[in-house]
Order: sequence, then C-alpha cells, then structure tokens
Amino acid sequence: MSTPTATRNTPIGTYALIAVNVVIFALCVIQAKSFDAGLAPLFQHGDLVRADVANGEYWRLLTAGFLHFTVMHIALNMISLYILGRDLETALGHSRFLMVYFIALFGGSAAVMLFEAGNVRSAGASGAIYGLMGAMLVIVLKARISPTGVITIIVINLVFSVTMPGISLAAHMGGLVFGAAATAAVIYLPARLLPDESRTQHNASRVGWIALIVLLIVAIALGIIAGSSRSGLL
Repeated sequence: MSTPTATRNTPIGTYALIAVNVVIFALCVIQAKSFDAGLAPLFQHGDLVRADVANGEYWRLLTAGFLHFTVMHIALNMISLYILGRDLETALGHSRFLMVYFIALFGGSAAVMLFEAGNVRSAGASGAIYGLMGAMLVIVLKARISPTGVITIIVINLVFSVTMPGISLAAHMGGLVFGAAATAAVIYLPARLLPDESRTQHNASRVGWIALIVLLIVAIALGIIAGSSRSGLL
C-alpha cells in the first residue's frame, strides 16, 4: 500500500509531461502518415513562427514546447526530461517543479521571438529542459555541492546548440535563464525579503509562489510583445 511520502516522492509531474509529449507526437505521426511529424496539420498549427504569433496566434508560445520534429528529437528530449525531472521534482515538489518547467518553456519561446529570424520554425521541449538544467545548477549551488558536473553538462549542450544546424540557441538560452531565475526565486528570495521573525514555512512559500507567478507573467508577456513585432531584434 502506497504512503503519502511515497506519493510525494513519485515524480508524477515528470511522468505526465513525458506522456503528453509522447501522445502529441504520436498524433502528429498518425496525421502526417510519416515519422516526419512536422508535416502534420496539428504540428503546423502549433509550432513557433514569429509571423504567426504576430497575427495573434499566441497559443504557439505554449504549444510549440510540446511538438517534436522526429523520433530522435523527442527521444533525446524525453530522456533528458526523465533524468532531470525525477530529482528536481523531488527537491522542489510537484507544483513548483511544474511551474519552473512552464516558466522555462515560455522563457524559451520569448527568446525565440526576440532573437530568431522571422521565418524560422521552432518546436520542442528543449527550452524547458534547459530551464531544468538551470534549476539543477541553482540547487547544487545552494547545497554547496561542486557545480562542475552540472556546468560541464550545460556547456557541452550549449556547444551542441551552437555547432549543430537546426537547433535554436535562443530557446535554449531563454529556457536556461528563466528556469534558473525561477528556482533562485523559490530558494533564495524568501530569506532575502522576509525578516527573521516572519520567516515561517507558510510565508516563505507565499513569497516563492508570488515570484513564480510574476516570472510566468513576464515570460508570457515578453513572448507576446516580441512576437507582435514582426521584426523582433533581428
């Protein structure tokens, strides 16, 4: 019989995200009648293209994070999500973990709107996954564990982002920054803002959640504002 502790330690948010991504990819493959999921109408109505966002299709800032072009694309992202998500969800809790994930997703989409060329099609969970890398770095630093391993993984992945064609460096960097910022807000901000006599678990949790909501709003707003301009920064 499962216990409440066992339930808290089960990364149900990670498993749910993987399941949603896999189901959507399967639907795209069925629609496309090919493992090139980018041919599916579902994919083409949800991927991230600045011109479409400029025309008011703001849902793409979210839906693009659940679309993948190929089997290899989704496999690499879901393996990374599984490896990172299990430990992070246990450390942050289910709700905060999911909040960090979606803040990083929207942060990655905002960076694409700001820095990618207007005709580039972007899709994939990698922006959110880079956000989880940033979250892991913050947690390691807080625990005073050597960050060398995490930094090495981040640097290697960024090198791949720069050197391999067809990879959105903007999405990766945007996700990384927003994911790290969201986790830092949860871990460090309550101690900075609350006086000692008010630093209860309830108050600390409230400060953390307010910061997360603000960051989510900022990421979404930045994506909409940047996407509404057809020129972006390029």
